[in-house]
Amino acid sequence: METSRPLDALNQARNKRVMIDLKNNRQYIGKLKAFDIHINVVLEEAEEMVNGELSRKLGVIFIRGDTITVISPS
Repeated sequence: METSRPLDALNQARNKRVMIDLKNNRQYIGKLKAFDIHINVVLEEAEEMVNGELSRKLGVIFIRGDTITVISPS
């Protein structure tokens, strides 16, 4: 599958673990379940990371797209 647009890359990452960095320097790792054109995302099995270490397990979370700086495969 060719990746030519940002949403194509997110589609390829669906149901895979991703790492998401936010503007407030928080970092979350979880399975990408859903997203929309605003890059609002839903993660399953989400974990909050602080200084590279697990802070807490959160389960299913919703993250607003305008707070995200980076989404990458974990």
